[in-house]
Amino acid sequence: MRRNKYFSLMVIVVTALSLTLAGCGSSTAGGDKGPIVVKFAHVTTPDSPKGMAANKFKELAEQKTNGKVKVEVYPSSQLYGDKEELEAVQSGNVQIIAPSVTKLVGMNPQFQYVDLPFLFPNNEAVYKFWESDVNKKLMNSLDKYNVMGLAMWPNGFKQFTNKVRPLVEPKDFNGIKFRTQAGKVLEAQFSALGAGSATIAFGETYAALQQGTVEGQENTFNNIDTQKYQEVQPYLTVSNHGRIDYMIIVNKSFWDGLPADIRKALDEAMAEATKYEIQQAEILDQKSMENLKNSGKMQFTVLNEAQLAAFQQAMQPVYTQFESVIGKDLIEAAKAASKK
Repeated sequence: MRRNKYFSLMVIVVTALSLTLAGCGSSTAGGDKGPIVVKFAHVTTPDSPKGMAANKFKELAEQKTNGKVKVEVYPSSQLYGDKEELEAVQSGNVQIIAPSVTKLVGMNPQFQYVDLPFLFPNNEAVYKFWESDVNKKLMNSLDKYNVMGLAMWPNGFKQFTNKVRPLVEPKDFNGIKFRTQAGKVLEAQFSALGAGSATIAFGETYAALQQGTVEGQENTFNNIDTQKYQEVQPYLTVSNHGRIDYMIIVNKSFWDGLPADIRKALDEAMAEATKYEIQQAEILDQKSMENLKNSGKMQFTVLNEAQLAAFQQAMQPVYTQFESVIGKDLIEAAKAASKK
């Protein structure tokens, strides 16, 4: 009788344990073990172009895979900041991130092209360059880091802001310290203008400006607006001197391990989300410019052709310094995209 009771108890325990283990299967395996979970982390707000497009990708990916994929979007550095997110995607702690192109210079210094001052005259030239073989090769140059590029997303052209004085000509930068993303080109840019620079994470920039750790920064209208820099930066110079764009990168092992039909569906979702992001980036950048003007908190300085020429001349040494690092062929391809 005791043996029967003991046997029955063991059957119950083993059955319960089996059910528990079955429920603990990998969430990325798909099939009977539940949907494939894709963690998409980024550092900007949900209402930024990147944030809106990340949510659009989630919607499209889940729709196109009939629920076989679940995309979890983590905005505003909720999971990782600028530095940590690159390590996280390499290790597979997240599957997709959308870093600023400048953040990738440690993996391939050619990505510094995006920081060259006045390389692109307009959005159309940027988009044309992205379609070039040179850029596609660059996007696929990160295999040894276990990541690959899926798409390019624009944010827009950068403008200068500061709390010291209006910036009308190069000498006005003298002695002002600016927040930058990591990158030697950006350091050289501000050095050429007689300014100082400090690398500070995006999520920490507002506090650094507020506390006086730095006195100025460069960013797109939309980032300035959504990060509320107008509260601590009374002067804005419309210069369109550089770009902030994003490369959507995915953990390569994860991507290569997906079933072909799932990968195809996610490719389609990313392509549609990219078109949406481009539209939103242009719309929101214009809207943000108007928001900043109407805030009454910023003095706008719009550089004329002669003033722009003075800045271009002042920063020409940056090209001389970094041509061999970035590659003459890449710089020429970017300039060719600017020609009609």
